[in-house]
Amino acid sequence: MIVLARPDARMRESYLAAHDEFVAIGEGHRDGDGVWVEEPDDSGFAGVAFTRAELETPAGFERFAARRRDQAREDAPRPGGHVPCTFFWVVDDGDPDTYLGSISVRHRLTPFLLELGGHVGYSVRPSARRRGVATAALRASFPVCTALGIDPALVTCDEDNLGSARVIETNGGVLEDVRRGKRRYWVATTAPDLG
Repeated sequence: MIVLARPDARMRESYLAAHDEFVAIGEGHRDGDGVWVEEPDDSGFAGVAFTRAELETPAGFERFAARRRDQAREDAPRPGGHVPCTFFWVVDDGDPDTYLGSISVRHRLTPFLLELGGHVGYSVRPSARRRGVATAALRASFPVCTALGIDPALVTCDEDNLGSARVIETNGGVLEDVRRGKRRYWVATTAPDLG
């Protein structure tokens, strides 16, 4: 069964292998997890950087995982315009050390998130696609959304990403419109189990 786990250093090797899979198909930047450098800005955010060499060490990867966990806090340092975000890594409960993907729940919408990004973003490593992982992960995020007072949640995908559109629609997403190449769906987070 697909479950959501808080970012944890035990997934280091699997996470980095998944990152290499994303890069190999041209998807090196996705849903925040592919971003290892956050530049200083005028908001007082000092910036954060991780190198691949650092992430290959247990201590460096733990620092990275802690940064991901920390982003759920309202007072955590983050770039200007960014909102608190709860990050999860998607795993199979039968193999909890293998990273299958990520999902993030943004606690509120900014104008950019309302237009294009949405409340929930997700990605699944290429070798785990077409197995229902994204559908199950999105469904598993709904209790988190509900606990944060998000109902319905805005979930978006690229207009030509029919697989992601199916994931959202399978989870009850109702298409509002398409803006600047993004399909914008509203999904009830307190809906009955869709099986």
